[in-house]
Amino acid sequence: MTEGEVEAQVTYPPNGSAAPPGPPGPPGPPGHAPGQAAPTMPTVPPQAPGAPPAVRQPPGTPAAPRRTAWAEGTDRLRAAATTEPGRLRIIGAVLALLVVAFGAVTTWQMTARSAAADDVLHRSQPLSADAAAIYRSLADANTAASSGFLAGGQEPAAVRHRYERDIERASQKLATAASNAGSDSSSAAAVGKLNKLLPQYTGLIERARANNRQGLPLGGAYLRYANDKMQTQMLPAAEKLYKAENERLGSDYGNAKPYPWAAIALGVLALAALAWAQRRNYRRTNRVFNPGLLAATAATTVVLLWLVAGHTFARSGLNESYDDGVRSLNVLNDARISSLKARGNENLTLVSRGAETTEVKGEAEDKFDVSYRALMKRLGDADSGLLGKAVDLADDTDGERPVKQAVANVGVWQERHKAARSSDDSGDYQGALDRVIGDKDDKSVKPTVECFDNVDAALDRALAHEQREFQRAAEDGRGAMSGLPVGAAVLAVLAAAGAVLGIGRRLSEYR
Repeated sequence: MTEGEVEAQVTYPPNGSAAPPGPPGPPGPPGHAPGQAAPTMPTVPPQAPGAPPAVRQPPGTPAAPRRTAWAEGTDRLRAAATTEPGRLRIIGAVLALLVVAFGAVTTWQMTARSAAADDVLHRSQPLSADAAAIYRSLADANTAASSGFLAGGQEPAAVRHRYERDIERASQKLATAASNAGSDSSSAAAVGKLNKLLPQYTGLIERARANNRQGLPLGGAYLRYANDKMQTQMLPAAEKLYKAENERLGSDYGNAKPYPWAAIALGVLALAALAWAQRRNYRRTNRVFNPGLLAATAATTVVLLWLVAGHTFARSGLNESYDDGVRSLNVLNDARISSLKARGNENLTLVSRGAETTEVKGEAEDKFDVSYRALMKRLGDADSGLLGKAVDLADDTDGERPVKQAVANVGVWQERHKAARSSDDSGDYQGALDRVIGDKDDKSVKPTVECFDNVDAALDRALAHEQREFQRAAEDGRGAMSGLPVGAAVLAVLAAAGAVLGIGRRLSEYR
């Protein structure tokens, strides 16, 4: 064969890009052209033992969406729950969570109740007492002013000192109330009003004194005007402040006394779960005690018993402080204020000398004497009225004795007042005056001021006794909760650790 014939039989690839054909390869799939590379088939990953067979998707089918982390976690948890180690891990996590939740809720609820009990003892009740002191001081100052006016141009030094002491005390208590009013608009408004009216009232009293020293009848008009400002504006504002502080005290009691039912329910649930876990452990291993679970149960039991017993004692102390302290204090404050206002009206009956009247059953009567009778009726005796309630609320002899002394003096006061009114109605003004404020020269005349002073002193002793009763019971109530929030948190952490260690000991047997 010639050289040209050999070249004619050689086949060259186009553009020289392919190599000469090699030995024939394996046959391709149907429809595959000879000499072309076979298409690559998708590789199927190996399947895990026990997993469902993978479904082969035809070419061109879009990939399945990726499963969420929650779904994958649920599958793993379900798979773990089919084995004993997995079940033990789940049980340990649930026990620790329950115990920690019990401790956290106990700490939260008892911290709130302990703070409310502390507010009862150190904030709301003292503020309520200050509001009552403002009311009493203003009423007593008004009574002292009228008493000094009746004494003439040169009022007794003791009466003057009493008036100044009452005004000073009212000013100090108003400053305290203003600093503690906070966001309570009712208290703040009452304090602001009293701070505005107090200088006006004292100015009127000084004008009444100045005119009285000069023997001018205008002094009586100034005194009646000052009394009207006290009775119609200042004392109602003081009463509003007193009621607002009492409502705050009631709110603090309401926050301190309810049982912590959420914490108790979680404690019972945690104990039930721990008992079930130990019973399960016993049935599977025939072991009576698991030290970790036993320690967790003991710590949880201590917290639950401490919670129930501590709050029960605290509630008992707070109830006692309210029933034997706050209720008695409220009634005694009302009784003392009524006696002060009655005394002031008794004095003003002689100051006005019938200048101001009111209609009673179709007849004109002295306005101040009518008010005096109404207040004395409200004050009452041992069978009815405020003093009767105070006797019923007194829980011991020390609290009952001064109230009964006040009752006896109220009766004598009313008898002497009738004699004074009889003298005044018959035209003996000086005799009536002597029977009200006393006669320096004739000691045989027994004035009503002695009875009033005895009533006021007796009620002051009763108030001091009931305040001590409140203080003792409230401190006992607050003390019963001392250490419980911190102790519950520490014991709950120890209980959770015990539960985890107890379950961990069982898990170690599978390694």
